Amino acid sequence: MRAGGARRSSRRKRREGSKWPPDGSMCRMLRSASMNSPIPATEMALAPDKLWLMHCSEGPIPRAAAAAVEALLPRELDPSLMRWQEDVLGIPTALRERIARVFGTRASDVTLTATTSSALTIVAQSYPWKRGDGVIAPLGEFPSNAWPWKALASRGVFFREVPLWDGHKSGAAAWETKPPSARVDPEARLLDAIGPATRIVAVSHVRFQDGLRLDLDRLAAGCKEKGVRLVVDGIQAAGTCDTSVAGYDAYASGGHKGLLAPQGLGFLTTSPEFREQLAPAGSWLSVEDCGTFSRPSTDFDRGWASDGTRFEQGVPNLLGCAALDASLRVIEDAGVAAIEAHVRELQRHLIDELAARPECESEAARLDGLVRANRLGSVVSLYHGGSGPSPLEFLLKDGMRRGIYASVREGYLRIAFHGWHVRDDVTRVMQWIDMLRSTMPG
Repeated sequence: MRAGGARRSSRRKRREGSKWPPDGSMCRMLRSASMNSPIPATEMALAPDKLWLMHCSEGPIPRAAAAAVEALLPRELDPSLMRWQEDVLGIPTALRERIARVFGTRASDVTLTATTSSALTIVAQSYPWKRGDGVIAPLGEFPSNAWPWKALASRGVFFREVPLWDGHKSGAAAWETKPPSARVDPEARLLDAIGPATRIVAVSHVRFQDGLRLDLDRLAAGCKEKGVRLVVDGIQAAGTCDTSVAGYDAYASGGHKGLLAPQGLGFLTTSPEFREQLAPAGSWLSVEDCGTFSRPSTDFDRGWASDGTRFEQGVPNLLGCAALDASLRVIEDAGVAAIEAHVRELQRHLIDELAARPECESEAARLDGLVRANRLGSVVSLYHGGSGPSPLEFLLKDGMRRGIYASVREGYLRIAFHGWHVRDDVTRVMQWIDMLRSTMPG
């Protein structure tokens, strides 16, 4: 501990009087191994002694995103510099195109939204429901993928949750649930739960608390066979799980987690066939020729847009668009497939380290099974094992004092790696856990 403290003290002294965020030279010196990672540590403005393991809660933005906002600000300060085609229309257009490239779909399928919640609400509120229709979802979804559907109860639409494995619990009993193993078959449970009144199956690609990854292609095929729409909350997978969304009826994600963008901007993709079923937003930008001022704005004899702008409720946040586009450029340059492979390597290293400790052997075996079955997203969720909240909260608070930032959700300690992390970060995590095992309460 004294040696580690001395190193941290030395780093703090080297930072004193320096410009912040640091220019990256110190990151290169202290973490040269990071250059082997898909996203160089120099792209991130995190202090080199700060280990951020919670992009599953909020991701740090790269320097490129901050620079993009800084470049646009002068035109926001002086609107005479703002260009209609290049900026007001051009920046969102460029962002839609980049989203399409990163997620394997068409720019015409992309709708810019504020958040994952707002994207899912668009689908929920614009679908042509009939009284008695229903939505099914896995038990214990993040509220973003529950409340938009529950809000339809006044229209006679039911929302049903499906346990994904034996002993699966949520709500007040969440801490009593059994953790998922490689033997679970969530797709079969969801597809078996579809009934005559089911219209939509709404799932998270990667679950927020236990990190379980669902097989979306299998679900999409099963839903199509049964004439049901598949709607995906992708925020815990976006940026770290290589995914082509073109085969899904709807896919929603905010930008502030694995996509490494600021809060307040995300997207929705919809298939053309599904989009035709959904009511338009009714904004002035959701119609054809909306930006063509040679045609009188009061000419209301025009149709609704057929592409994703059909659901946009006005001009999106241009600063947010610029930042998200820059963040996605970093991810696109690294390659989502490369990021996913890198994260998987770090996860395997962490699990191997856990397996070497007798008291962690069982949990390591469970996690290893999930990795081998391709059931784990970028979040390694360590199950509390019956110890309850206190030890995990103790661990979190101690970690923050040491510059290690993880998170706890419903009985799991979440360790989330991304493209800039390196093997030394795994070593630091294990040193932190080892240091506290004998002192943790409970």
